[in-house]
Amino acid sequence: MKSLKEKLGFRIQEIRKSKNMTQEKLAEKIGLDTPNLSNIERGKRFVSEATLEKIIKALNVTEKELFDFEHIKPKRELIDRINEMLNEAEEKEVQFCYKILTDLKQLSK
Repeated sequence: MKSLKEKLGFRIQEIRKSKNMTQEKLAEKIGLDTPNLSNIERGKRFVSEATLEKIIKALNVTEKELFDFEHIKPKRELIDRINEMLNEAEEKEVQFCYKILTDLKQLSK
């Protein structure tokens, strides 16, 4: 299981990339040098409360969004949880999920 530092770092990186922001740009916005931000994103360094607040503001997210680690689990655990949800879903919901996954596969090609 990943540590809190690792999960938080991964989540910061994930959100930063989803906003098409480079490490350099985020580091500049929060007043940190790029190597330190890289260490945070790789879970090698924990952030101070002040830096955390700057990151939240720079990424324009809530604390809840930043600390949402539900999807940061081992592949097997995620597959098991997805299977549980699919088994409980209605047929139309399963069909919709299938469509989403096939569309995602096409987009990633």
